[in-house]
Amino acid sequence: MAEIENDVAGDREYRVAELASAAGITTRTLRFYRERKLLPPPRREGRIAWYGQAHLARLRVIAELLERGHTLGGIAELIGAGESGRDVAELIGLEAAIISPWSDETPVSVSWDELGTAFGDQLTEANTAESLAQGYITVTEDGITHVSRRLMDATTALIAEGIPLAAVLDASRKAQEYADAVAEVFVGLIRDQLLGALTGEEPLPPGEAAHLTEQLTRIRPLARTVADAQFGLALDRRVHAEYDEALRRRR
Repeated sequence: MAEIENDVAGDREYRVAELASAAGITTRTLRFYRERKLLPPPRREGRIAWYGQAHLARLRVIAELLERGHTLGGIAELIGAGESGRDVAELIGLEAAIISPWSDETPVSVSWDELGTAFGDQLTEANTAESLAQGYITVTEDGITHVSRRLMDATTALIAEGIPLAAVLDASRKAQEYADAVAEVFVGLIRDQLLGALTGEEPLPPGEAAHLTEQLTRIRPLARTVADAQFGLALDRRVHAEYDEALRRRR
């Protein structure tokens, strides 16, 4: 009998070649993972080793971790953590919640002709170098790619209102510094109040990684809300202060 299927439990079992095929790897790689103790022992029936759905799921986790840049040594540590009470899939989900992009900006490509039309003689080497230094653009033979369509549109709109590109870039650099400071405040809050257990020596309790992932999923949009509200209130304060000062000087 080539394979055993348990229809009641829905748990198919595989021989070595079948498991490797289902996981999209070679039998040599599968045996290497076994030697590195990345897979739990199979069920043995005489000289035949049978692998189940848990083994296939483990191989898929290993493949995902490799794609994320983890080494086999690091994967072994993660799997060891999972076997001591922390679920590997939950840890992967927590990692994704932490490091996946918090912004939803869409890049935009602009040709040199389009840039020339938008910026005219302000499209200088100095302004291009400043944009590169701020990390907003990459330059190609055909033009540039800006990391944010919204920022690019705002820049061209400000230029159209008569504000020099150099002044816009100067304001952009300062705004970026302040934005980084605000982000550090919020990241510190999350690090100290929610993720402190990740830096400890004790393993996370079972289910804690999934709980933290759910918390981060709920908190992510709050960071944008807080930043937007604070910026709007700060604009109100500064505009009123500037207006009052202008009136005082006129008097």
